[in-house]
Amino acid sequence: MGEPITLDALTGAWSILQRKRGHRHSTDDVLTAYYALCHGPAVDASLDLGTGIGTVGLLTLHGLGPAASLWCVEAQSVSYGLLQENLALNGLASRVHATHGDLRTTTFDRTFDLVTGSPPYFDVSAGVVPADSQKAHARFELRGTVHDYALAAQRALSERDEARFVFCFPTAQKARAFAALHEAGFSAVAHRDVVPREGLAPLFSLFACKRGAHAEREEPPLLVRDASGAHTEELRAVRRRFGFTVSEP
Repeated sequence: MGEPITLDALTGAWSILQRKRGHRHSTDDVLTAYYALCHGPAVDASLDLGTGIGTVGLLTLHGLGPAASLWCVEAQSVSYGLLQENLALNGLASRVHATHGDLRTTTFDRTFDLVTGSPPYFDVSAGVVPADSQKAHARFELRGTVHDYALAAQRALSERDEARFVFCFPTAQKARAFAALHEAGFSAVAHRDVVPREGLAPLFSLFACKRGAHAEREEPPLLVRDASGAHTEELRAVRRRFGFTVSEP
């Protein structure tokens, strides 16, 4: 690709290729997939919106087991190219149905009981948009907002009672996330803030959404690291769930 590429662990069994100076796999990807596995139904197929290089979708696929399949859509050419490389690298091409397209206009010939997404976090007026196209589209709302993700999920999610749309969004912009999911006809039947380290403010929040008007339950915050900087027991459990060998503190 004419630039530095790193090979990094995604799960205990799967690895991903990432641009060293591009948009990279992060904790919010891991915890979005984890939340989907905790609050979504046991399914044989899921859909990931704006899948990037494949992180949330592939983590969810890993958790669903070897018989499951993934559908996903990604518009950015660089990210879509790396997604294809990552599928080949891990022998997953036969289990993943990837579309190179815009989630706002892409349609599928089926519905899903589990839809995931990690929308870009910021309006273009919120900061300096990176010159790098991959970083810019991953972080800023240049091609779709959280509202567009919710509408895409509304079109793709099945009518089954257990069907869920799961996504993450900055805690500071929680009101925008709730407005988007409500306008799309969802209720956040479970939502949870994520605190990066003990003593700090929440950084982002996780939402598990169901069609219709339902009670919305806030769960206790998920703490990533304790005051010493070590992963909490819950984070170690998350890593074990994705196949990593985790030593005790």
